[in-house]
Order: sequence, then structure tokens, then C-alpha cells
Amino acid sequence: MSKQRNRAVDVLISGTLAGIATALVASARGKVENRSVAAPLNATSHMIWGKRATWQKAPTLKYTGTGFLLHHAAAVLWATVYERLFGDKADTGTITKSLTHGALVSALAYLVDYHVVPKRFTPGFEERLSDRSLALIYAVLALSLPFRGLLQKGKRK
Repeated sequence: MSKQRNRAVDVLISGTLAGIATALVASARGKVENRSVAAPLNATSHMIWGKRATWQKAPTLKYTGTGFLLHHAAAVLWATVYERLFGDKADTGTITKSLTHGALVSALAYLVDYHVVPKRFTPGFEERLSDRSLALIYAVLALSLPFRGLLQKGKRK
């Protein structure tokens, strides 16, 4: 398999791990803070469905499904950044370096998500979750981005 194709597979694996891990945390925090596991992902679908999506509590294909897909796409985007900049290092590097690189990309994701993009393109979690929960989501992103590389550490030349 070519190096470029390997990298694409790595991005999809890293992005999927990060997307699922962060969606699970968002849903768990939604259950605690809103009595709804779907509310945070529903809020993410505001990019497509507008402000109304922000206040939906029930799980639906329209809001929750769209929100999950948008969130997953964002996770793959951040995994692309991580893998492009640090993926090879995670495959052969130390756990500390890999986690530091994950934290750098997660911090960049936070800055872009909440200080660069227009409100319409924010994750939407901020409408349904506390700052503490947002910090936890970005911490899980930081931990999950290097996971694929750390599992494969030393398996590639």
C-alpha cells in the first residue's frame, strides 16, 4: 500500500476514534446536564437546520443523525491535521510526545471552533453544555488523536 493511501487510512481510523470518543463524552455530559444524550449532537446540527436544532432534546435522524455526521466530519478534519503533522512521529515516537501533539491539535481545534469560524459553524455543544464539559470533550480529542499511532507504534518502517 502506498504511503499516501496508508495516511488516508490512518486519518479515517484516527478521525473515527476521535469522533466516536468525543461524541460519547458529549452525549454523557448531555445526559447529566440536560437529561438528554441527544441534545449536544442535536445542537451540532444547527449548521444545517438553524437555531431550532439547538433546543431539540429527543434523538431523531434529522437532528441527531445530522449532528453526528457533522461532528464526525470535523473529527476527521482534525485527524487529518494531526496525521499530516505528527502521524509518523506517533507511529515511532514516545507516548509523551504523541499526547503533546494531540493536545496541540486539540487546542488548535478549540481556537478555530470558538474564535475563528462564524457562529453558524461552531460545534453547537456550547449551547447545551458547560465550559467544564467542553474542556472534557477537547481533552478526549487530545487523547484520542494519537491513539491509532500509539497502537501501531513500531509496526511500520
